[in-house]
This record gives sequence, C-alpha cells and structure tokens, in this order.
Amino acid sequence: MLELPEAIAIAEQVGSALGGKRIGSVTANQSPHKFAWFYGDPGDYNGLLSGHTIESASHWGGMVEMWAGPARIVVGDGVSLRYVPAGERPPSKHQLLIEFDDSSSLVGSVQMYGGLWAFPAGQFDNPYYLIAKQKPSPLTDKFDYSHFETLLEGEKLESLSAKAFLATEQRIPGLGNGVLQDILWVARIHPKRKMATLSDQELRGLFRSVKSVLHEMAERGGRDTERDLYGCPGGYKTVLSKNTVDMPCPSCGTIIKKAAYLGGSIYYCEGCQSL
Repeated sequence: MLELPEAIAIAEQVGSALGGKRIGSVTANQSPHKFAWFYGDPGDYNGLLSGHTIESASHWGGMVEMWAGPARIVVGDGVSLRYVPAGERPPSKHQLLIEFDDSSSLVGSVQMYGGLWAFPAGQFDNPYYLIAKQKPSPLTDKFDYSHFETLLEGEKLESLSAKAFLATEQRIPGLGNGVLQDILWVARIHPKRKMATLSDQELRGLFRSVKSVLHEMAERGGRDTERDLYGCPGGYKTVLSKNTVDMPCPSCGTIIKKAAYLGGSIYYCEGCQSL
C-alpha cells in the first residue's frame, strides 16, 4: 500500500520518467473493481487527458498527483502504479491505462481498494486529498513537537491505542498501518498501548521516532514490502513486517509476532514493546 515514503519515491520517479511525455489515449475502468474509485465517469478520462503533457508530479500524504495541462491525476494509497517502456506490452487487467505518444505507458491497478481520480484542476473535493494538502508533512520543520501535541487535543486517550492514534482520522496523512510498525518499535511502544499511559518522555520519543523513521524510509526509496514505479522493492529494510514475522528481533532476539488488530495486522516484539 502506498504510504508517505512510497508516495515520495513514486512522485519523483513519475516526474523523471514521464515528465514531458504527451498523452495519446486513456482507458479507465477496463477491469471493473468494486473498490476502485473514480472522479465522475471514468469514460470521460480520455477526453479530459488525451493530448496533454505530463508536466510534473507531487505527493500529498499517501497520494501521488500528476499535472497534465488543465487536468490533474491523483492516485490513492491502494493503487499500484507501473511504468511500461516502449516495446513492452502492458498487463491486460488494469483500472487505468495511460498510453503516451512514444508508445510507453503508465498502468494503475487496484489491489484491495484505491482511487484513480482524473479531474479539471481545482474541482476535486475529496476530503483525504484536501486534508493531506493542508496538514504539515512529518518530514518538514512545521511538523514539530508543538504540532504533534495538538494531535492529542480533544482525544479520549484512555481508550485510544498507539496504532489508532498514528494511523486513523488522518491525523498524520500518509502514515498508515505499514510504516507505523517500525515507528512504534523504535519508540518501544506496543501498538495496543493506550495513549493515556505514555509518559511525557515516551511521547517525545514517539514524536522523534515518527520523524526519524519516516525520513529514513523516504531516503531509501520506500519499504522493502512495497514496490516502486518500476516494480522494484524499496531500499528500507523493515524490522517489523510480513517479511520478518517469526524471526528474532534484531535488538533483543525475541521472536517477532503478528496479530490482528483494528481491521489490520500488527507486528511487534514483546521484548522491546511490553504491553
């Protein structure tokens, strides 16, 4: 799933690989998916985008945005984006296919769920997109400890777990269930730990972990559990993930465990993250 580190990496790759390419044709919703979301009628995407040139790309939380003349293309966190060079055949199943004049293409495929939105600039009112654009990125100086403290205001900390605090309600756009595993491990906080039980020192440690772990993940081009625009895994080696479950913790040697929690999986080390 696209989260902040992967969105950064893919936006950079899109700008480098697709910048200046002219869109020849667009096919949307060729392989219908119950949880693939579009802006308006996907049948209108070709008329909206064809003939325009990819000018640049940016990231907002776990989303990647592309500029194409007067239109914008935004893909959400559940979309797999792949660049297909000229001479290679794109996969037959996809939810978005953008073919360029030089015979290369960009393919978007939805895994569990995801948005593939194309729209005239300024007309997209998706709340996740708008919030991601408004809130400071954890990788910027504006995301300081004072801002971090405001995320706790008005919350019922006695019932709010560390996982729920980090990964729900768009408190920190782009920080999801994937990247939070290593963030909490570095902070030595169990995902089920209630926020009310954290000391001031632990809260400050969690803040530093959010900043440092996301920075390292972004610097290394995303996590090794996810793939980039060319289908290559990211360079950040996850400590807690599907790749390391049942393996010894690199810090204390305790076996890494997996459990279901809040609609997804959590990975944790009982030696480092006591509950």
